[in-house]
Amino acid sequence: MTQYYRPLPVPATLAPKDALPLAGGGLRFAEALVLQRDCAPERIAASEIPADVLDRLTAARAPILGCDMARPHLMGILNVTPDSFSDGGRYLDPTAAVAQARALTEAGASILDVGGESTRPGAAPVESDEEIRRVEAPIREIVSQLGQPVSIDTRKAAVAARALDAGAGLINDVSGFTFDPELVPLAAAHGVPVCVMHAQGDPQTMQDAPRYEDVRLDVYDFLKARVDALIAAGVPRARIVVDPGIGFGKTLDHNLALLRDIAVFHALGCPVLLGASRKRFIGTLSGAGSADTRVPGSVAVALHAASQGVQVLRVHDVSETRQAFALWRAIEFGET
Repeated sequence: MTQYYRPLPVPATLAPKDALPLAGGGLRFAEALVLQRDCAPERIAASEIPADVLDRLTAARAPILGCDMARPHLMGILNVTPDSFSDGGRYLDPTAAVAQARALTEAGASILDVGGESTRPGAAPVESDEEIRRVEAPIREIVSQLGQPVSIDTRKAAVAARALDAGAGLINDVSGFTFDPELVPLAAAHGVPVCVMHAQGDPQTMQDAPRYEDVRLDVYDFLKARVDALIAAGVPRARIVVDPGIGFGKTLDHNLALLRDIAVFHALGCPVLLGASRKRFIGTLSGAGSADTRVPGSVAVALHAASQGVQVLRVHDVSETRQAFALWRAIEFGET
């Protein structure tokens, strides 16, 4: 039976002397949980983890778009769509999009994630030409005016190609590079980093009745298979980011299980990205009905993820999350 290894990280200031670095960052782990299907977790010493898995858990991650993966970074969300669940319609105009990009950058975003197709539950697909029309000009202006790293949030090779020509430097695909067979060769040919996300179903149907044997391990297996496929196609592990896809074909319990054990994804040997900002499960748990009232819950989830070694947090509320991170790092790591 396959075993999965979930490190139990603590700040270096609290770690025992024999603790190992988690992904080359400031967290350490001396123990891990062994997860198996239909079995209770087993706590073991880090030294008992198989050598190949331990190498992936401890190895420093290569920089992504110039960002040092030894500490968490904020990816600011910029949706140039009429129908995204939180900010649809606000930044369709390129001038408004660039102004928001500037605000996110000044607030502390390391990367801006520009998307022209809503992937909220129930969203209808957008034709490539329309998606290109929405994203191309804002990306070009953001890169030329701000010099800020930009990722393109798309499932389509035609859109990604135009976005890369406009200056985007990362392809972020919510379908895990399964929607458009031309997208992987494009990423390999351009030598750009990618983010591969898990989703069960497509945006129109993904929340109808999502089911898993074990959501943590099923998502892990999917991401491992996609990482292996990307490597085989010429995208090296050092340029791959993984995202468990909170809210994409997941119930409340599925989301919580993934968040509790999110550290298991470090065993893939890639930086981990989490996008949970303002999502419905936060409102369900907190009673915050509208998306823009879910900021405190979103920050709480981001802090939990950072405490588990997640390297990239995709957020709407950059300033608030950055402030929380500054306090967390001052308390836990002595950084002032």
